[in-house]
Amino acid sequence: MFMRLALIFTLVPVAEIYLLVKAGRAIGAWPTVAVVLFTGMAGAWLARQQGLSTLERIRVGMAQGVPPTSELADAALILVAGVLLITPGFLTDFAGLALLLPPVRAAIKAWGLRWVQQGMASGRIHVVHSGPGSGPGPGQQAGPRQEREINPEDRPRD
Repeated sequence: MFMRLALIFTLVPVAEIYLLVKAGRAIGAWPTVAVVLFTGMAGAWLARQQGLSTLERIRVGMAQGVPPTSELADAALILVAGVLLITPGFLTDFAGLALLLPPVRAAIKAWGLRWVQQGMASGRIHVVHSGPGSGPGPGQQAGPRQEREINPEDRPRD
């Protein structure tokens, strides 16, 4: 995993610099800077619009009692798209714009779900439950669950 990250953080900037130099030679330095600035601003605006739309879908789903799992994945991918779009360079702009396309996000979410399911099936990924009602901790025995009385003053108000 470390080697993959090292390659990504080394090769992507080198490729970006190479492409920026090539573009600068082809269209000039200032037009290249203008293109990079424009894609950054336009990408940030697009990511903001899609992010707000996703937040609205989350709000509506939560109001209807539907867990927003797909929308949260969309929100995370839109955030990544925004970061890629404000990063100077053509490769990152292309990747960021691609992530703003719903079919691309759907394909990545499907791939991610398969990856997690395969990891769980093979034992590489372990699901750990924590919090109230999750069972005994390490070295503890499971005993009878104690019910807690709720004080009427502690109940949430409508």
